[in-house]
This record gives sequence, structure tokens and C-alpha cells, in this order.
Amino acid sequence: MRLRSLSIIWISLVLLACPAAYAADLTGAGASFPYPIYAKWAAQYHKETGHRVNYQSIGSGGGQQQIIAGTVDFGASDDPMPLDQLQRYDLLQFPAIIGAIVPIVNLPGVAAGELRLTGPVLADIFLGRITRWDDPAIAALNPGLKLPAHGIVVVHRADGSGTTFVWTHYLSQVSARWAAEVGQGKAIKWPTGHGGKGNEGVAAYVRQIRNAIGYVEFAYAHQNDLSWAQLENRAGRFVQPTQDTFVAAALAASDDDDPSMGLMLDNQAGPDAWPITAASFILVRKRPIRPERNQQVYAFFDWAFSQGAALARTLDYVPLPDPLVQRIRALWSAP
Repeated sequence: MRLRSLSIIWISLVLLACPAAYAADLTGAGASFPYPIYAKWAAQYHKETGHRVNYQSIGSGGGQQQIIAGTVDFGASDDPMPLDQLQRYDLLQFPAIIGAIVPIVNLPGVAAGELRLTGPVLADIFLGRITRWDDPAIAALNPGLKLPAHGIVVVHRADGSGTTFVWTHYLSQVSARWAAEVGQGKAIKWPTGHGGKGNEGVAAYVRQIRNAIGYVEFAYAHQNDLSWAQLENRAGRFVQPTQDTFVAAALAASDDDDPSMGLMLDNQAGPDAWPITAASFILVRKRPIRPERNQQVYAFFDWAFSQGAALARTLDYVPLPDPLVQRIRALWSAP
């Protein structure tokens, strides 16, 4: 009888343990740039596998800090960490998705894609040197477009942000004044404007404030019915933010086998390239306390690479090209 009771207890413990072993609950945090697609992937992954992925949109700086502290299974950042930092904190980094950052505006009577801007003009707006929408520099780019005779309300990120890193990296390339006076980084001293938290916060502010301009990942502009500006690219052509122009930027980028895998895609030379295209990156600890967690993270992104491309396109992201995916899979299996 005692043996039978012990057997029942053992079987009960096994049955209780099985769901926990089978259903992985992963936690990730970081960049708001890829949040829409990570949330979509996580929902579909749970539906197909039973595994949950909880991703918090807290900004790239927060994602880097949390994976360094070991409080999440993976961090996410649009600002790729350099090799020396990866080695210092014993981290592995790989890109997960390609998207694009767009200037968004709230100008009554101006539809999405109608307004034209160049990199130098955009920099002067965010420097506070161009302060009105009817400024001659903007008017010259937009003959025939009725521009409001009102002041420009600049909206930027208030948190440490990979989106800001890419935005300021681009402005530093196209404006010597911006490079000298402000520079690039996840968090900078803004010359002018109001801060919003996350891509969500910037999108909400621009949507609410007339005559505002900000910058967000394209999915946020599209989903919130916000107007965006077309931009002059490095080839001197005005282009719209589309899947084709994002892919053109990715294809124009050189693949130099950087061991950090931190490829920058902005200001590429392709004639059709969107000038503020960017990859978003995942960070994991090479030697976590629970090594099986990394395998579960890899399983999620392996599923995303093989099954999630169509979902990515519906949200205006660009899936990684197959050769890059193969490099990432090789990285996962490296000692």
C-alpha cells in the first residue's frame, strides 16, 4: 500500500512538471521599433506551439541593460552593440527584422507622402533652425503644396532609444551641422522639441498636435493613420517608404562579415533605397544560468525566420534574406 501511494505521488509530480517543461514562457524587453512584429509573432507562435513569449517595449537602452543584468531571456536593440561591448558582457547578437524609420507630420490638408524633405532640411528642423512650415527651404522642395503659416512643433523620443540612434546616425551623415552640434546616440541633448516615450508615445503626440513633426518606425505611422514625408535619398531621388525601398536599402548594404553582426542600413547608395532603413537586433547571454532558455529563444526566432515572413510583410517590415538567416543559425550552434 505504501509503495502504491508513493507511485501515485511520483506520477502526480511528473504530470505537474510536464506542462512547465513543455510550455516555455520566455521574457524579452527592449526596442519599440520591432514591437508590432514581435507581438504578432508571439501570438501566432503561442497558437501553434503553446509556448509564450512576453516582450515589453521599453526602449533599446532598457533592453541592453536588462540582458546585461540577466533579468530577461533576450534583449532587443536597434543600436547594435560593438564587438568590444559584446565581449565585455559575454553577449551574442544577431539581427531579427528589417524596418524603416519615417518622419511623421500632422499638417491639415497634407496627405501621407505628399510632403518632400531632404536630410539637411530635416536636420535643421530638429536643430530648431527651421521653425515654420512655410520656411523658404521647405517651400522650395514643395512647389504647389499649401504649407501652413504656423510654427513647427518638434516631437522626439524621451527615452533611451535605438530608433533615436538610427535617426541621429542618419542626420549625422547628411548634415555636418548636426554632426558637430548634436551627434548620434540612443539618448542625446535635444536642441528643441517635446519628448514622447517609445514609438507609441511619439506617434500619439504627433497625432494629437497640429503642425507637429516626429519620427517613428513605419508600422506605427501606418497603423495610426499618420502622414509621413517622402525623403531624398543618397542617389538624389525622392522616395516613399515602401517594402520595395526598404528591400533596396538592405540589398545595397555591404555584408562585410562583421563578427558583431551589427549592420547599419541607413543612407545606402541604391537609387531606390529608403534612406532611414534599419535592422533590429537580439541580444542573449552566451552563458546564462539556465542554458535551455537560450535554446528556447533560438527556437522562437528560428520559427519567426521560417514561418513569420508573411506576418512581417503585413506590418511593413522586411524579413531577413536567407543567406543572413543561415549565418545566424550557424552562430547559434557555434561553441
